[in-house]
Amino acid sequence: MKIRLQHLFSCIVFTVILPFTLIAQDSTSVKKDTTTTIPSRPDKPVLKIGGALRFNYNLSSWKKEQVKRGGDFGLDMFRINAAVSYKKLDFHAEYRFYSKDFGGSFLKEGYVRYNFNDSTRMDIGLVQNPFGNTTYNSHNWFFNLPYYVGFEDKFSMGVNFHQRSNRWIYDIAFFKNAMELNFGDQSATDPSRYSYDVAGRNKEVNQGNIKTEYLLAADKKIGISGMLGGVYNIPTGRMGARWAAALHTDLTFGKLNVKLQSMYYQYNLSDSAQYKNKVQLAAYGSSYEVARKAYLHTASFAYTQPVKLGPVKSLVFYENYSYMNKPQTGFKDTQMNVLGCMINAGNLVTYVDWAAGKNQPWLGPEWQNGLSTGNREAKWNSRFNINIGYYF
Repeated sequence: MKIRLQHLFSCIVFTVILPFTLIAQDSTSVKKDTTTTIPSRPDKPVLKIGGALRFNYNLSSWKKEQVKRGGDFGLDMFRINAAVSYKKLDFHAEYRFYSKDFGGSFLKEGYVRYNFNDSTRMDIGLVQNPFGNTTYNSHNWFFNLPYYVGFEDKFSMGVNFHQRSNRWIYDIAFFKNAMELNFGDQSATDPSRYSYDVAGRNKEVNQGNIKTEYLLAADKKIGISGMLGGVYNIPTGRMGARWAAALHTDLTFGKLNVKLQSMYYQYNLSDSAQYKNKVQLAAYGSSYEVARKAYLHTASFAYTQPVKLGPVKSLVFYENYSYMNKPQTGFKDTQMNVLGCMINAGNLVTYVDWAAGKNQPWLGPEWQNGLSTGNREAKWNSRFNINIGYYF
């Protein structure tokens, strides 16, 4: 279970040294999504309701009949956000509605927050895992590869303690398990969920996270994250383990935002020999296999250009690349790249993406084994995607 020294060295160079070679420009920020927040601390309960309606067009190179039709245009999802603030307490929830083929309806996140003061808070419920660049390690609609193996924008059932002290930001969290929908004795994880969680023969339990970031400036931070947890094997009743570590940076140089991250994860499963080299993950109503251990490196760049084109206020151009190295003998690596633009027109936000992947389940025909053994004959496949969303 040793990480090779050359990988650690490349992680440090990739994540910490490279950003400082970039040239600074004017300031702006990049956001992937919107949420309902309440800035003040009212004496009476204040409720705010928001949400989004999104439609999606996609043209996938590996779907020959779809290519003949010129692509498909349909519903992405509808969501409702609720936020309540009262004295030192906040409540936030987001519920999403997809088609039944994509998991149907489910809670993305939901928690109660207690604000000790302006710099210290605690969240309890279905809470985002403090690991890597958060809220997102990407700029595009598809996310980066860490999302598809459960390490970007992931939510679990537990508690997270957050504190900022001068230039330091600390997160310490404990998660009992993934979002649980079936409280049976030997029930498997239901795949109808937003976050990619351990499923099938195993369940993730008793997870601890620690994340520390240092602010170089208000819009520049570097950090390190760690995760250690259990993996309960349903057939045997034995407990395995999993762990992960990451180095990450989120830096803004004027109009340019740079997110770099290098991480490693590993599962040690208490399962029969034939299942020990890969683990099953599930989300959006279905599951696939993932390599038991891997290195993941991501480089995400975004440039924001303010404009005045009718209702359009800004254009965000981005290039996001992910690489997944699987050290197991015979396993083939996975790559993913997304080139695109976010068009910001107030409440109307549109993503125009050209996403390409090799051994990426959502970007090619290798669904079941793309992120595990992979296919030595796999080729690059691409998907042209337009997501149109109205956020209210």
